[in-house]
Amino acid sequence: MAQKMTDEEWRAFVSGGTRTGKLSTVRADGSPHVAPIWFLLDGDDVVFNTGKDTVKGRNLARDGRIALCVDDDRPPFGFVVLQGRARISEDLAELRHWAARLGARYMGEERAEEFGARNGVPGELLVRVPVDKVLALKSVAD
Repeated sequence: MAQKMTDEEWRAFVSGGTRTGKLSTVRADGSPHVAPIWFLLDGDDVVFNTGKDTVKGRNLARDGRIALCVDDDRPPFGFVVLQGRARISEDLAELRHWAARLGARYMGEERAEEFGARNGVPGELLVRVPVDKVLALKSVAD
C-alpha cells in the first residue's frame, strides 16, 4: 500500500541521482504542455533553465503556474509532484551559475562549466519555483 513520504524523504527522492522532471505548464488556450527538464532543489525552490522562446518559456512568462512530476519507474514505484508559481530571471551571472550546477548534476562535475557557458547566455531564462504544494508517495505497488 502506498505511503506518504516525509519532507526529508521527498527532498532526497527528487535530489538523488539524475532523475528528470516532467514539467507541466499552461498553454495560452488553457491546455497543458508537458516537457522533461533538468532541475535542482534549492531550499524550498525548484530551479531550472529554459529558452525564452520555447513553448515552456513562453507559457511561464504568460502564466507561471507549474506542476513538476518526478518518478521512480522501478518497483515498488514512487513519485513526487510539486506545484508552484514560477519566477523568471534573465540575470546572466545567476543564470550561468545555475546552468553550471544543473550541468554538474546531470552530466558530471567535469562538464559543469561547459553547460554553464552553453546555457547561461542571453535568450535563456532562469526559472525559480517556490514549492506551494507537495504530493509524495512511496511503495505504490506494495
